[in-house]
Amino acid sequence: MKKTPVFLDSLVTDMLHLRAICPFSWRVFQFRPISCEPLIIQMNKCTDEEQIFDFIERNKAILSEKQVGCAFDMLWKLQKQKTSLLKNVEYVRDHPQFLTLHNLATNKFKLMNDDTLVNVLHITQRFAGESHDPLVEALVTEAWRRLERFDIKLLSEFSSCLADQHLYFSPLMGKIADIVHRNLETTQDLSSLSVLMVNISSLISRHFQQQLVNKTELLFDTIDSSEVNVATRIAQFLRNIKYCYQPLLEKCNNVFLSNVDQLDLDSISKIFRLYKILQFNSFEFIMMAKKKLTEMIPLCNHPGSFVKLFVTLGPIAGPEEKKQLKSTLLLMSEDLTGEQALAVLRAMEDMESRNSHLIKKVTSVLHKHLDSYKPLELLKITQALTFLHFQRKEFSAKLRELLLSYLKISFIPTEVSILVYAISLLPSPHLDEVGISRIEAVLPQCNLHNLSNFATSVLRWIQYDHMYLDSITGKQLKLLQKLDHYGRQRLQHSNSLDLLWEELKSVRGNTFPESLLEETIATLQHFVDEINYINVVEIASFISNTDYLSTLLLDRIASVAVQQIEKIHPFTILAIILPFSTLNYDPPQRDEFFGTCVQHLNSYLGILDPLMLVCLGFSLATLQYFPEDLLKSIFNIEFLARLDSQLEILSSSLSARVQFHLMELNRSICLECPEFQIPWFHDRFCQQYNKDFECILDKRKKPLPYGSHNIAWGQLPEMPWESNTEIVGSRLPPGAERIALEFLDSKSFCRNIPHMKGKSAMKKRHLEILGYRVIQISQFEWNSMALSTKDARMDYLRERIFGEVKS
Repeated sequence: MKKTPVFLDSLVTDMLHLRAICPFSWRVFQFRPISCEPLIIQMNKCTDEEQIFDFIERNKAILSEKQVGCAFDMLWKLQKQKTSLLKNVEYVRDHPQFLTLHNLATNKFKLMNDDTLVNVLHITQRFAGESHDPLVEALVTEAWRRLERFDIKLLSEFSSCLADQHLYFSPLMGKIADIVHRNLETTQDLSSLSVLMVNISSLISRHFQQQLVNKTELLFDTIDSSEVNVATRIAQFLRNIKYCYQPLLEKCNNVFLSNVDQLDLDSISKIFRLYKILQFNSFEFIMMAKKKLTEMIPLCNHPGSFVKLFVTLGPIAGPEEKKQLKSTLLLMSEDLTGEQALAVLRAMEDMESRNSHLIKKVTSVLHKHLDSYKPLELLKITQALTFLHFQRKEFSAKLRELLLSYLKISFIPTEVSILVYAISLLPSPHLDEVGISRIEAVLPQCNLHNLSNFATSVLRWIQYDHMYLDSITGKQLKLLQKLDHYGRQRLQHSNSLDLLWEELKSVRGNTFPESLLEETIATLQHFVDEINYINVVEIASFISNTDYLSTLLLDRIASVAVQQIEKIHPFTILAIILPFSTLNYDPPQRDEFFGTCVQHLNSYLGILDPLMLVCLGFSLATLQYFPEDLLKSIFNIEFLARLDSQLEILSSSLSARVQFHLMELNRSICLECPEFQIPWFHDRFCQQYNKDFECILDKRKKPLPYGSHNIAWGQLPEMPWESNTEIVGSRLPPGAERIALEFLDSKSFCRNIPHMKGKSAMKKRHLEILGYRVIQISQFEWNSMALSTKDARMDYLRERIFGEVKS
């Protein structure tokens, strides 16, 4: 008999010991199938949830962690194949065998590989009924433990699971951001990176944001042109970090244009929302999307989908489409949810639609759901109804009561500022002692945006009291002083332009009180050397809104534009020029600055947005800068046809503003540059100028009868090509002169100094070209103590008009 080797004898003894110690483990080991494949193949043949649940019930004792993951995967695939109306998530979640599967995952998750672990987490969250599912918590903890070994694809999937739980500011998301930062240089998968960018955007520094933007630009050309989801996520990231970066947005837009036939209502709606927030305009995409959305009108017969269509198409629809949308919505109005009614109301605000019947229907739904809205939603309701001139005492009273009740219990600065701002828009914007004390309590924690909102609200409150009650209380003034104190304190503690700009970029400069604006400009001047090609457009836009003339800041903006023009996107040139035009300021290197900007644009004139080109031409004309190629590209039949098409999709107020700028530009060119041979496209407008008062004086400074000398330009067809001054003058008796008197209010001047703004200066220039002696009187002078009596004012006017000085 052959002797058994000693090592085999020892091995059998050890295995018998192990079997005695762990009988359960031995049983599992003994009966586990040799291959997992047959069970997985069986699962893959299941065609509905019941078959999968039967399979789980039969095999629950022998399912491995891989098979458990496969069961989860099959259940979710079946859900994804169904339309929204046929999904049965609750049925699956409440099924006894789903609980069995849930328990199996709880027992086996540590054995799962990384991909299965994250996939099970993702699917469990989709089916989870409880806000704190123990399995979800266990899976997140286990994934955290393995985080460093995840590849970028798995890391992006896990970050989305955290985002679904709104864990954007969690330490775990911070850890993911750190991993992305450390591996950014070697990352090549833009699809996964774009997911991560969206999910970590709330946590990262401005420098890291810029690194991600640069990396995305570098990788963009590696993705397929059909990757709509990647392009959408990139636009979403830019929205999250409030960065309208034109080069990337154009690349994203090209992807959308290439795939517009494949875009559904949800995709188009999302793209439009992103573009609106980023203030990015693509006329071509709007027109293509409009055509596709219009075709959907008869197909959307469910309130949810039709409201989305109304919100997306309404603001760009033509008159017939708008009529069709409104009539259909009226039929559905009774079935709207509170959320849908709010979406419709905001769309009507965008459409500038004051259809009283529809407003009444929508507000009745809003009234019914008013208690369920959060503070920000209540603000949106208040703003929309104010804009639409809706007045209904019962609704306003309930809205005010609700806002005040929120205010009494709120302690979050942003929320308090939202509530106070909404109350200030109501017919009676008063706050009681509790409201005032609530504001005072949060002031030390407020950022500049919050403080700006409070200041606007208090000033509106003061204006109302002064107008209707003829009084201003000490409490209001004291509150303004406190706002000023905390604003100054916050500005003085800023130690870099990047950190300051994080707060300022959400603030409109024209909402700041004078003293706080002055401190803001002083702080920006302190960081003037930090203005560069990255932030110059944002800084210029902010200054445009302030009406505050800071030559130091404007000179720096001009210098950055001249020196770093190749790094500045051509489509942002208008924003850079606008503060110079608005504030009527020529930098020292005027011609070089304007010339460099226009030269940078020349090769893009054919594709530049028509609205932008008109506004750019008008801004340059205000500054007496007339680039011939740019202006002739505007005043030609092909461009004007494109502009007309675009004006059709704008709101009536914006369309009117653009048309007015175009007519003013036409007049300016014809008066100041007749050698360009650009005709009068707008005869009636161009041949008249509104003046507060005008008269004709003879050579002895005596008034002449006006009627016989008031010549209409329409009678002078040769007018555009000859000297306007000579023609107007030739119609007057020898030595006579036309006088134009203009009263200028505070809006005609910069906020900090009595320096006339661009449009008022241009008007004076044009009237002088037309042969008028222009007398401009500012309200500061007219309302001064020196002119406080009627006699003083009459003497002043005699001196200015007739040159008479009272002895």
